[in-house]
Amino acid sequence: MSIRSNIKKYFDNHAETKDNHEDATLRTHYYKTSKDKAFNVIETFIQNSQKYELNATSKEYGELSLNVIKGKKAFIVIAIIMTKPYQTAIDISVTTEALLPFDFGYSNKIIAKLYEQFNRELPLIKME
Repeated sequence: MSIRSNIKKYFDNHAETKDNHEDATLRTHYYKTSKDKAFNVIETFIQNSQKYELNATSKEYGELSLNVIKGKKAFIVIAIIMTKPYQTAIDISVTTEALLPFDFGYSNKIIAKLYEQFNRELPLIKME
């Protein structure tokens, strides 16, 4: 990861995952499951969580939007895409609400915590 990217990680209020992200912690995660099962697992986790509040869901498009209600406020969009039979990609986008235009890496930490939870509940496919 370049020095510029490393600095940007801490001095930005937005983070999102993608397939070929240079930061390994911000790469799309793939799971061996169907889109519907992944959607239901994630939706249930969020509904049972004290930290997140579900704003809207679209099962048809595989998207959930939610807010962080404990600690620093943030807006999160989770996209669930079935790429192959029983291979589902999950991407996360986080924007932190703050007075300053940066969050000192808080958005990245939220993504890491969400993926950690999803990895416990869904079978992760290791991508090289």
